[in-house]
Amino acid sequence: MTDRTVRKERARKITFQQACTIALDEAMAADDTVFLLGEDVADREGGGTFKVTSGLSTKYGTDRVRSTPISEQAIVGTAVGAAVAGMRPVAEIMLMNFITLGLDQLVNHAAKLRFMSGGRTGVPLTVRTATGAGGGTGGQHSDMLEAWLAHVPGLKVVVPSSPAEAKGLLLSSVLDDDPCVVVEHTQLYWTKGEAPEPGLRIPLGKANIARQGSDVSVITYGRPVGQVLELAEKLAGEGIDVEVVDLRTISPLDERTVLESVAKTRRAVIVHEAVGQFGVGAEVSARISEELHGQLAAPVVRVTSANAPVPFSKPLEDKYLYQISDVESAIRKSMA
Repeated sequence: MTDRTVRKERARKITFQQACTIALDEAMAADDTVFLLGEDVADREGGGTFKVTSGLSTKYGTDRVRSTPISEQAIVGTAVGAAVAGMRPVAEIMLMNFITLGLDQLVNHAAKLRFMSGGRTGVPLTVRTATGAGGGTGGQHSDMLEAWLAHVPGLKVVVPSSPAEAKGLLLSSVLDDDPCVVVEHTQLYWTKGEAPEPGLRIPLGKANIARQGSDVSVITYGRPVGQVLELAEKLAGEGIDVEVVDLRTISPLDERTVLESVAKTRRAVIVHEAVGQFGVGAEVSARISEELHGQLAAPVVRVTSANAPVPFSKPLEDKYLYQISDVESAIRKSMA
């Protein structure tokens, strides 16, 4: 391959959806114990609701890409059993609200088996699920519930923000020896970004400084990351230098990167789509306050969505969602 071909390949743009497919393809090619299961994931049934598994059953066969009955309890239960037996299942739960139906298997079994077996029984299980407001799909299809899962010891919770992040984090999750939940935002699936190099893995539990800055740290993850980066460029023209911290992994939380960033800027704004009450932002804010008390130039500010179910009505959904203008106001408040 010539240098020109390599440069062209690296410059290739892919969608978030394609990035997830590539990660699954690479994992299945690398390890024949990896298999997929979930509603409609095989090509015969459409290759998944968001087409992430499209083409994989044709390539690897329906023994390794298994469409299941409409039963989240059965999907997660089967995946837990297969993981304990030595496989690496990747279970697709169509929408995150439906994960409630599999919480017994996920919380009481997958998350606890390593602890309750004295470390002898790992559960190398990955649950992929999609969610997010903005598409008018209503309150039972749009909730960001990552804080629920992050509250469970033994579960790793991952929320990617771009195609490259999705590919690297999902591949690491599938090849991890503990249960991981990967939350994919539905409004990101068709966004484009640079294609990562083949084999790229992003370590779980390590945040990313998406933009260096000196005045204020904006700590976020998932869909808001791209929005905050655009806002940071705008504010740079006014002399406000924003540092953007992409958590990538909610649990385990990379406390060190967060604290080092805030210790430098002395100001913190936390942004997430989930409701603010008992959310990830509350945990991050508490850790900043506990460790950096007396060093902050301004109180920590949180920007979240409203404390309500996600409305179906588009105007109401817009009112429910955090807005990038809210983030800008929070940054200006912190700077003042």
